[in-house]
Parts: sequence; structure tokens; C-alpha cells
Amino acid sequence: MRKDVVRHGRLSGERSGAMMKYLSSMPADRYIADADILVDIAHVLMLSEQKIIDRAIAQQLMSALLEMHDEGIPDEVFDDRFEDVHAGIESLLVEACGADCGGRLHIGRSRNDEVATCIRIRLREDILHQMGGLLRLREVLAGIAAQHTETAMPGFTHLQHAQPTTPAHHMLAYEQAFSRDFDRLRDAYVRVNLCPLGAAAFASTGYPIDRKFTADLLGFDGLMTNTMDAAATRDFALEVLADCTISMTNISRLCEELVLWSSSFVRFVHLDDAFCSTSSIMPQKKNPDVAEIMRAKTGSVLGSLAAAMTIVKGLPMSYNRDLQELTPHLWRGMGDAKESVDLLTTMLASATFDTERMAEEAGKGFSTATDLADALVRAYDIPFRTAHSIVGRAVQKGSLTVAALDAAAEEVGAGFSLRGKGLTQAQVDKALSVAGSLSLRKAPGGPAPVATRKALAGRKKQLDADSALLDAWCAKVAKAEKRLIGAARRLVS
Repeated sequence: MRKDVVRHGRLSGERSGAMMKYLSSMPADRYIADADILVDIAHVLMLSEQKIIDRAIAQQLMSALLEMHDEGIPDEVFDDRFEDVHAGIESLLVEACGADCGGRLHIGRSRNDEVATCIRIRLREDILHQMGGLLRLREVLAGIAAQHTETAMPGFTHLQHAQPTTPAHHMLAYEQAFSRDFDRLRDAYVRVNLCPLGAAAFASTGYPIDRKFTADLLGFDGLMTNTMDAAATRDFALEVLADCTISMTNISRLCEELVLWSSSFVRFVHLDDAFCSTSSIMPQKKNPDVAEIMRAKTGSVLGSLAAAMTIVKGLPMSYNRDLQELTPHLWRGMGDAKESVDLLTTMLASATFDTERMAEEAGKGFSTATDLADALVRAYDIPFRTAHSIVGRAVQKGSLTVAALDAAAEEVGAGFSLRGKGLTQAQVDKALSVAGSLSLRKAPGGPAPVATRKALAGRKKQLDADSALLDAWCAKVAKAEKRLIGAARRLVS
């Protein structure tokens, strides 16, 4: 049986299997194992470059590391007898290369800075994936909006008919929200993509290491400058989980609307059968269960954030083993967020909207009453609050005829007759028109077709800019890894 190279010098006595399983971080470590190999490769290249280890030793270590990179990490690395994947890989290298060679891998570093670096490498991959997912979601929302700039639908406040709007206006509202989610991850990426390697346990090392060399090899934008902070902080993980929680909250709101809109009461949208289930007893049912599970996943992501915050909140500087328990919450929260964005995008792309049903509801509930009040203000130069009271009282009576409006004016003490001022039913009907209401609302960001078409043009420019930024970041990371592996192969050849 392989020994855990970390324990066998200072500690004696055997741990039980139950204790090893309890202490092991292996389930979460599988997620960073590939990153750990990249970190090991960069570290060996640096040790060789700085002449901290002989070239022959570096070649032996690198050959074994490249084998794991090319052919996959052996399963025995993840055995619970090792405290973590780092000890598992090092133990395997000691066995493959001998203690004199394999035992030199860990010169000038600690598991503390090693795991922090691995987490940041894997997390930046997840951030870039999620930014790409949000871009695709925004593109789908913009595409739906472009098809429905002149489609009328009811807008709601308090789940009551409020004012007419359009699906274009509605979808662009969500596109804006997900654009901010993209921006938050973009900002977080800048803080995630800093290299802690070289911090060692927390006080750096006496060896003449070159931290910038390894940071550049691994595609980082810079260094974590304080080594205690570098090893101990997990605020970058908290920030990303917070960003995911906000994004999932926006997703949950949209899912709630899809659930409502797909109901037999509303019938605004038809979700593809692939995203729905039926009942085990009621054969007529079509349940929007993907949207429902997505709402629930929001709670799971929030739970991951709450757990991570609670783990960190009472920890003194610098490293504490408690941080091991944070990492599974990070991967769980990030994973749920990534899957949700990808599924929501395909669910929306395959959905169909019932424009006739939307138009049928657009003018209900006196939803253009505000336009009538505005028309009275413009035509007769009366205070808006007076016009509001007149129209509100007429709605209370259930009618917006000229006669009803005149009676309402008298009841609220307006002191004038609207009919006497020349108001006709044709003017009232024109003011109450859904199409007329929409066309008037052309201020920037409004639902008028001219306004939404202009907004769409602006959003397209922003999407293009965000896409270019993401492509550049992905290319930089890919180029760095290619350069790293190329340097490793040159060393062994």
C-alpha cells in the first residue's frame, strides 16, 4: 500500500477508514485534479529555470507529469488514504521516480498555495463558460424581442393588468438583467485570475523562486501580492457564488413567468414537450417541470453561498482546514448555475408565443386608463391628479364613456364638465387604443416599436463587445496552456 508522503514523517498511528473518509477532500478534488497537474508542471519548470533542482531531476518529474496530463490521472490518486489529490499525485510521483526525485516536487511551495492556485484555475474556466452561457441566453432573448416589437401584450404590476407592453420590451428587460450578471462575472474574473503560487504556507519561501514566471505560464494576469492573503483568502469564491446567486434569482423570476404564462389560465407561451412532464395519474397534464426545478435550484445556489460565507466568517489568518469544506459548495453552486443558464437558453429558443392570446389580454383591466388621463391633461390643461381622479372614479363605476367620465368629474369635485370642454367618445376610444398607447411610449427604453428597435441595435453592439472580450480571454488561457505544455515537452526532449 502506498504511503501518504505528507504524513509518514511527523505522524504515526493508523487512521480508521471512517476517519480518512471524513477528512478527505477527494470528491471535490476530482474537479481540480487536471489543474493540479498544470500547476505541478509550471512549478517544475520554474524550479529548473531557477536551478533549484537539477535538469535531470526536472526531466524525470516532467515525464511522469506529462504522462498523467496526456493519459489521465490514475484512479489510485483519489484513494481516501490520501488526505487530498495533491498528496495522492506526489505519492505516485515518489513511487514512479523514487524518493530522491519525486520528493523534490514540493520544494518551495505548500499545499496551501497549491490548492488556492488550482481552485482559481478551475474557477476561471467555469466563469468563462458561464459568461458564454449568459451571452447565448441574451442572444436568444434579443432574438425573441426582434420578432415581437409590434406584438401587444399586457404588462403587470402586482400581477394585475397595468399597461400594455410588448414581448420585445419584456424580453429586453431580462436581457438587461442577464447583461448585468455577465458584467458581475467579468469583474469577478479580474480578481479570480491572480496567482497565489509561491505564497507557500503563508510566509512564502527561502528558495529563490520566480512567482511571475509560474503566473505567466499558467495564464494569470498577475500575482496575489501579499502571501498570507494569497494562501488564506476565499473571498473570490464568495464573490462568484454571490454573482451566481443573483443570476439565479433573475433566472427564477423568468421561470416563474414561464410557469404562469404556460398555464391554461394565461396561455401566452407553449413550452416544448422536452422541457415538460406529465402526471402519473392525470393523463391531460403538461407540467413545466424544468422551469420549476430551475426555481428550486436558485435556493440551492443561495444555500451554497450561505454555507461558504458561514465557513469563512470566523476564520483567523491564515490557512485553516475549514476552507476545505467550502470548495464543494463552490463547485455545487457554480455547477447548478451553469446548467440552469444552458437549459434556460434552449427552453426559450424552442418556446412559441401565442401572439393572439397576448393581444386579447393587452387592453383588459382598463390597462390604457393612464393614457386616457394623459390625453385629458394634454387636451384640456388640467392637473394630472385631477385627471387621475376622474378616470379612477369612472373605472370604479365600470365604464369609460364620456357620460361616465362627466359623472366622475362631478363626483370628485373637478368643477367642470368634460363634455362641455368638447370631449367626444371618439377621442376617448382613441386614447384607450392599445396600439396608440404603445406608439406614444417612445422615450428611450420604452415599449414603442421605434424605441425597442433602437434598444435592440444598442444591445447588439453590447453583445458584440462582450463576445469579443470573452473570446480574447478564452484565447489567452488556451494559449497559455499550449505554451506551458510545449515548454514541458521541450524540457523532456
